[in-house]
Amino acid sequence: MPEWLLVDGSSMFFRAFYAIPQTMRGPGGHMVNAVRGTLDTLARYVTDRRPRHLAFTTDEDWRPDWRVELIPGYKEHRTGEPIPPALIPQVPIILASLEAVGIDVVGLEGYEAEDIVASLAAKVKPPIEIASGDRDLFSQVQGTDVIVLYPQKGGVAVVDEAEVARRYAIPGRAYADYAILRGDPSDGLPGIAGVGDKKAAELVTRYGSVAAMLEAGVFRNANAEYLERALKVVPPVRDLAIKVPRGRRDKYPEDAKKVEELAKKYGIANNFERLVKALNSQPLRRASPATSP
Repeated sequence: MPEWLLVDGSSMFFRAFYAIPQTMRGPGGHMVNAVRGTLDTLARYVTDRRPRHLAFTTDEDWRPDWRVELIPGYKEHRTGEPIPPALIPQVPIILASLEAVGIDVVGLEGYEAEDIVASLAAKVKPPIEIASGDRDLFSQVQGTDVIVLYPQKGGVAVVDEAEVARRYAIPGRAYADYAILRGDPSDGLPGIAGVGDKKAAELVTRYGSVAAMLEAGVFRNANAEYLERALKVVPPVRDLAIKVPRGRRDKYPEDAKKVEELAKKYGIANNFERLVKALNSQPLRRASPATSP
């Protein structure tokens, strides 16, 4: 039973959008496949993992300028269509639904959901579980204190340090260093020429980190410059000045009237019912959720 479940909300509603038929519409003709999928996915996580506190994080910037300035190709695939047109009108419905239920939504201008997750994880009391389909958050695992719930075919994988080591043959928290070295086309990271999965794992295992490699002079010139820039871009930011939300309500939904209005308008009453039931079945914890101000 985790103290906190930190949800990479953007990852969740993207997956819901593609997993559920886009023909699903509400009474007024609004497409609601991502809305229904997000609410139902949250209900399953709450039921299965039984968190005491919950926060839903968002991408307030899909491709932050400060990251692009350092690595111009960073997530370049998002420039054409950062979010599918049919998903765009569903996002406000999702956020309004969560607010009505009483689930805290946290985001910050200029940052991605992974940054919010990492910064909250640095502030709140463990054990912490992170629900995300973004492998960049594997870098946040810490023994059994912080794990990632990674959706994949057949279910959800529980990724702790041992699982990171099993998958990539690297020390548990070194995923960001590994990704920087080998590159990651999905994030627009070029990597180091000639360094693939095996070589990246060998280097990380030997030196421990990219910073240590730079200090030892393993890479020079353009390669060293790339590594220095990538170290500022790839690891999720862990020190954002964001406030830890309450993460819990004494009773759900927080705004029953709004839930009723949304349920009727979009035909999502059953989805609300499952989520509210899951939340009300979890134990309350009144102790302060934060480990630092």
